[in-house]
Amino acid sequence: MDGLLVIDKPAGPTSHDVVARVRRVLREKRIGHTGTLDPMASGVLPLVVGRATRLARFMAADEKRYLAEVRFGFATDTGDAMGTAIGTQWTGHLPATSEIEGALDRFRGTFLQQPPAFSAKKVDGQRSYQLARRRRTEAADSAPTAAAAPLPSPAEVTAYRIDLLGGEDDRVTLDVSCSSGFYVRSLAHDLGEALGIGGHLTSLRRTATSGVTLADAVPLEALEQGIIAASDRLVAFNALLPNVPAVVLTGASVDRVRQGRDVGPSDCVSGFPFGQSVTGPFRLMTPSGDLLAIGEPATVPGFLHPAVVLV
Repeated sequence: MDGLLVIDKPAGPTSHDVVARVRRVLREKRIGHTGTLDPMASGVLPLVVGRATRLARFMAADEKRYLAEVRFGFATDTGDAMGTAIGTQWTGHLPATSEIEGALDRFRGTFLQQPPAFSAKKVDGQRSYQLARRRRTEAADSAPTAAAAPLPSPAEVTAYRIDLLGGEDDRVTLDVSCSSGFYVRSLAHDLGEALGIGGHLTSLRRTATSGVTLADAVPLEALEQGIIAASDRLVAFNALLPNVPAVVLTGASVDRVRQGRDVGPSDCVSGFPFGQSVTGPFRLMTPSGDLLAIGEPATVPGFLHPAVVLV
């Protein structure tokens, strides 16, 4: 079985847990994901199966979409409801919708975002969450030398759209479309700070990524219980990476690609970027329409190198 299987991840398990559970269902070791979801988060989790695992790095989405619930009143050390409350709890009046909209304007567009301390980003070669956990333990033990854990470096991110869908009591719901690397937990924390009342994420559901949506997703439990068969929902191997340009090879050049040799215009029937600056990647297809390899610019200008050979 080779292709893409979109899972509707429940809140609770890690993305790696989901991969392990799907491996058991499909009895296939070669399964991976194209981008993790936090344990608390639910929603779209694309899994690559079989030979498609070799394509994972080409499937990283630049735009993702989430439904997020933010609770105001206090911040947490993780930025979400799984963390420990920090700072002073706000007991005053909550801001009006217009104030929240005004504060959200700071986070629309491209800006430098501080990743959470509890994240997989690296600080001096170590995972940030490992340093943060150590700091939490030291603080709990009242170690006199305990110091704040160093934070990862801020990163440039983009919020293409943040819509305030409504709110009730001390919570609001946001519809967020953002770039890869954007932390919705950081948005919740920073929004609370901008309003001066603290805030953290209480629920997160990814509704779209990598060109797939919840409509394409199979609930994990339905897959495990046999209600839906993976084969019925698998995106076929040859249909992967539809947004990556296709180059159709000549019959004679198929073996050339299998051997890892560069190809040029004369090796292709169609799709080669004639007269253009060759930038990758490209899907290298056989004359019968099978995905053979992923081509990237070769060291020789005007040629493609089969960076990943799949057959």
